[in-house]
Amino acid sequence: MTIRPDDMAAFKAVLDDKSWSTNADEIAPHLVEWRDRYQGRSPLLLKPDNTEAVARIVRVANDRHVPLVVQGGNTGLVGGGVPDAGGGEVLLSLKRMAAVRDDVSGDGFSLGVEAGVTLQAVQEMAKARDRLFPLSLASEGTATIGGAISTNAGGVHVLKYGTMRSLILGLEAVLPTGEIYHGLTRLHKDNTGYDLKSLLCGAEGTLGVVTAATLKLYPALHRHAVAFAGLKDVADAWHCWPICRWPVGTG
Repeated sequence: MTIRPDDMAAFKAVLDDKSWSTNADEIAPHLVEWRDRYQGRSPLLLKPDNTEAVARIVRVANDRHVPLVVQGGNTGLVGGGVPDAGGGEVLLSLKRMAAVRDDVSGDGFSLGVEAGVTLQAVQEMAKARDRLFPLSLASEGTATIGGAISTNAGGVHVLKYGTMRSLILGLEAVLPTGEIYHGLTRLHKDNTGYDLKSLLCGAEGTLGVVTAATLKLYPALHRHAVAFAGLKDVADAWHCWPICRWPVGTG
């Protein structure tokens, strides 16, 4: 299966010239997983810079039954962000959606950003405001918030702070019909409806395209301590973990 010329024209018609590309050299880095274990083909790269443009793209895809592959920083290791080898899928990159929607207020503990903002950028913004965003990955300089949400990333601090699902207060997403779900909120407790953000988190883009999120922050850590423990087997490590939790609390 390949993408028909009229389908490509339909996508281009709803976007400005900066928001799409058919240039093979520009598309090439998006077609391969960074370990080179997965490689695909696509004749069209879509790169919107706002939610309304994403909605128009998804509506075209839905109406014409054209599959989309949504990509953030392309740091995944299982090929989920790479199109297949058939050349019949359109790439949708959210890297240009990198705006701050809702900055940290003087006494607040939330930060609203778009899906293309990198994890490292969020950490640095939080740190500059004496806050902590605890999700940390080896690929945080390239990995995006949208990708971390779609994969429900855990990172090295997952045992203390939980997965990405625990760090989201609200979400904005484009649903498969092209409708926009306006779920951005700063409330730490919200029982006014179904918890749709938790469904979208970890859904790998199958339920919608995440376009923005309100993230939960913590007070910055001003004291650090490192301990090394020599353990003889995995069972000892299992018993050691709850002992380590007591002196530092659970966040």
